Amino acid sequence: MIYYYAHTGHKIGLERARRGITILRKLREAGKEVQLLVNDFRAGVAMKEEQGWPEYVTIETIQDIDAIAQNGDSVIIDSDEDDHGRLVKYVSDFKKVMRFAHDLSDSSVHGEMLLVPECQSDSCLEAVVIDEQYFKPCEKEKRVLFFLGDYDHDKTILGNASFFKAFDMELLLGHYFFVKYEDDLAKCFTALHEPEEYVELLTGSDTVVTASAQAAIEAKASGAKVIYMDIERPALYPMSLMEHYGIRIVHGFDVSALSEALAAPISEASSVLKPYQIEEILAHI
Repeated sequence: MIYYYAHTGHKIGLERARRGITILRKLREAGKEVQLLVNDFRAGVAMKEEQGWPEYVTIETIQDIDAIAQNGDSVIIDSDEDDHGRLVKYVSDFKKVMRFAHDLSDSSVHGEMLLVPECQSDSCLEAVVIDEQYFKPCEKEKRVLFFLGDYDHDKTILGNASFFKAFDMELLLGHYFFVKYEDDLAKCFTALHEPEEYVELLTGSDTVVTASAQAAIEAKASGAKVIYMDIERPALYPMSLMEHYGIRIVHGFDVSALSEALAAPISEASSVLKPYQIEEILAHI
């Protein structure tokens, strides 16, 4: 069995779960027995509604992976939590342990295989994870879609209402947005879309503005003009990498900067995004 643990939650979002589903789908297609582990049951429900992933198991934290996984199983860890030394036991007990790097300076410390955006050693594998569904030809509607992310615990959007009212953007709601939050948000956008429409809207919009790095690369893969807003949220992928793929970066809630980015032509990409393949994972799992 291969377990994929994705750190999720109402203050974290679902980016890790989304790229986890991509990897799990490919592993299942290759005949592997797999299971998704999340630390918030709503994340599992969201992945079923949005991505069509049928099952999941909820655990408390990264320290509880071995409450489900057994000796001889393999584990892929997608989390920035402190494992409090648990990783040592996992590497000892499990057949194979892989984990996503926390940042560009991260390194393998206990013999686990590291998954990184750009790999230049034998102790890591490259992992810019994009599902094949984002590369399928799709007719695009002329709209500017804004997706903050799956959470807005601090009501960031309403705190910058004047910024959003300066543009004609449509909002893709997050799975963890507050109940009855939509009435206030409707005053800032020309239209609101439900979280379950995530894939449909990312592939069907010609322009996407987002503070989610995973959404940014997925929308770029689908052929959209993409602008990533750096609003001091942890980015799943380095901004330098996103720029490499032709994603424009706007820092903060700057009306002039976003207006300029929206008016500019699609940025030239230094490299082309590709659907994620699992051959290297299969060779090491």
